[in-house]
Amino acid sequence: MKYAHPESLVSTAWLADNIDRADVRVVDATFTLPGMSPSAHELYAKRHIPSAVFFDIDDISDHANPLPHMLPSDAVFAARMSAMGLGDGRKIVIYDSAGFNSAPRAWWMVKAYGHDDVAILDGGLPKWLAEGRSATALIPKPKPVTFTAKLDRSRVRDKAQIVANLEGKTEQVIDARSAARFAGTVQEPRPGLRAGHIPGSVNIPIDQLADPQTKTVLPADRLAKRFGEAGIAPGGKPIVASCGSGVTACAIAFGLHMLGWGRAAVYDGSWSEWGLPGDTPVATGPT
Repeated sequence: MKYAHPESLVSTAWLADNIDRADVRVVDATFTLPGMSPSAHELYAKRHIPSAVFFDIDDISDHANPLPHMLPSDAVFAARMSAMGLGDGRKIVIYDSAGFNSAPRAWWMVKAYGHDDVAILDGGLPKWLAEGRSATALIPKPKPVTFTAKLDRSRVRDKAQIVANLEGKTEQVIDARSAARFAGTVQEPRPGLRAGHIPGSVNIPIDQLADPQTKTVLPADRLAKRFGEAGIAPGGKPIVASCGSGVTACAIAFGLHMLGWGRAAVYDGSWSEWGLPGDTPVATGPT
């Protein structure tokens, strides 16, 4: 079994051979939870792949929304991308310092705003460094370019749509958080949130989509098996991915994209919204 979209996942060898191409841009999309030390920006500043710009998931967001890193307007996204030298006619290659954690969020955002030539670096920074490839603390100063942004709203779900789906059950929700967080047996890392999951959702933790040693995305056959174990199959219900705050949910969308099993939408508010005190129903226990 082969990936349906092999162009969306590039190897470290490919990047090493193509990093100096004028039409290739490298992006570090490392993300850490608030209060963690070192922060994502500090990790980037200390060491990153040469020429990589920093995609700040918290900054490239709707700052008027109290929820964390919600999608910004087309104009804001276009401006941020332009300032990083990321634009039309460029192949954008994204990685993160954990290997396969937050890079899918940046990949999904770039896709959602209409730029298709974007890929994830398989294995991310850990694999790049393990192979003895160079890293730097030098911050690049890219020239602004044009990025044409138009958000495809069909790729996004909001709370009202998830509430409606509790009755209609027309879409299957997959939660990428850990099994313990999904089951509600541990406290959420963001204070003030209830524990548990959206009723009717299934759990596929993000770390089950990549090899635990190399951090590379599972081969297509193993990826398909993992989704199948959760009751997901090609041609089934449309998928909505969720997680803690809309970051690791995008790994679900990426995995399904690689298999060619349809284009998953992402619940942007995710548990940071659903888990707030209120009247949204919460289930506990395993899938």
